[in-house]
Amino acid sequence: MWQCSAAWRAGSFTGVKSRVAIWGLVLGGLALAGLLLRPLGNAAAPSDRLAPGVATTSMSAAQGLTLGVLGGFRGIVADFVWLRAYVVWEQRDAPKTETLLNLATTIDPRPVYFWLNGARMLAYDLPGWRVAAAGGYDAVPAAWQRRIITEQAQLALTFLERGRAQHPQDAAFWIERANIELNRLHDRAAAAESYRRAWSLPGAPYYAARLHAQLLWQLGRRAEAYAWLTRLHPALPAHDESTAANLVLARIRTLERELKIPADRAYRPAAGK
Repeated sequence: MWQCSAAWRAGSFTGVKSRVAIWGLVLGGLALAGLLLRPLGNAAAPSDRLAPGVATTSMSAAQGLTLGVLGGFRGIVADFVWLRAYVVWEQRDAPKTETLLNLATTIDPRPVYFWLNGARMLAYDLPGWRVAAAGGYDAVPAAWQRRIITEQAQLALTFLERGRAQHPQDAAFWIERANIELNRLHDRAAAAESYRRAWSLPGAPYYAARLHAQLLWQLGRRAEAYAWLTRLHPALPAHDESTAANLVLARIRTLERELKIPADRAYRPAAGK
């Protein structure tokens, strides 16, 4: 009986030691994340942003040490850093938000969520904060506002490229890039190309192909749009509403009228399409 009790106590003690070791590693990882963050968080005043590339360069220098120490716990630490990023995002602290986004994705580049939402913060949120810190939209000249928006959009695109290198077969990165090129940089040609690249990858949503054609049409490249849509339509599943096959066909007919394509040369869909 005593031997069984002793064995049980020994096993329990081993389990406790194991749990203590695990939590020690986790807490050590969190402490390391804090140490990595501290000098970067103080690199700029709250009203300004880090100089382009400062956060990324610092993260790259620390990446080997960080991942080596954290090992299998990097996901936990990265989640903690992401939560900190959300807190400073709510406080509209631009330099610390950027720093934490870079730190989280350096520690663990696997979550696509980090990359896509981080790029949105950089492209859509931080410009407004920087304008507000400079005196607000009424005080900051329109040309300066445009410069801030462009700078932040380019930073977001650079951020996305880092993520795409980790997830080269994920169409979401090209779609997010296209959205920023279109909505922040107003570069329809670049956005059209990014939507095309998205469509070339597995699992891309059908709207990426439609938006590529739409932007070609807006750019006056109607012959290219027509050729694209007439190749796209036969490949669309007939019974999947998300393909919007009827809309694609309607756009084909519109382009045929605009391009004055004779009836005998018009696109003829297969039966059931």
